[in-house]
Amino acid sequence: MDLEFQPSSMEQTYDERVIEIARVAKVVKGGRRFQFRVTVVAGDNHGKVGLGVGKANAVPEAMRKASERAHKDMQTVVVTGTTVPHEVTGRVGGAIVLLKPASAGTGVIAAGGVRAVLEAAGLRDIFTKALGSANVLNVVKATFLALAQLKSPEMEANRRGKPVKDLLPFWERRKNA
Repeated sequence: MDLEFQPSSMEQTYDERVIEIARVAKVVKGGRRFQFRVTVVAGDNHGKVGLGVGKANAVPEAMRKASERAHKDMQTVVVTGTTVPHEVTGRVGGAIVLLKPASAGTGVIAAGGVRAVLEAAGLRDIFTKALGSANVLNVVKATFLALAQLKSPEMEANRRGKPVKDLLPFWERRKNA
């Protein structure tokens, strides 16, 4: 019985973005051994995003490994409309990334790896600032750390014993008033 693999409609297609391709070296007795390290971000544009780093002797193989790891590492991000619910900071090594909510229509004010992560996660209106180290891998990891610290307005309102509308960003409160 010969069965061919048919991709089901349940399989998801992810928005994959290559952030960095770096040639790395390992010093051995006879000299240097070179490999390629590829950093990939994959997201569904609806609040799920993952980071993958792959290393191999050839770039295509490293990209495949990075892509697989990004799919396995998917995390859910708390999103309020098209932005984040509150200001948050992530720090990895010397890299610091600040994420601030923005009103609708602002766009993604970010550059490089931070922009790739946020767009793959489905955020459309957000201010960012990368401080400290410009190491791409650490900046991307700091962005993921910041996104992991986000709390949903509903859970925070329950914890504080306040109505949800008091915790929404100021432009949302202005509309509701």
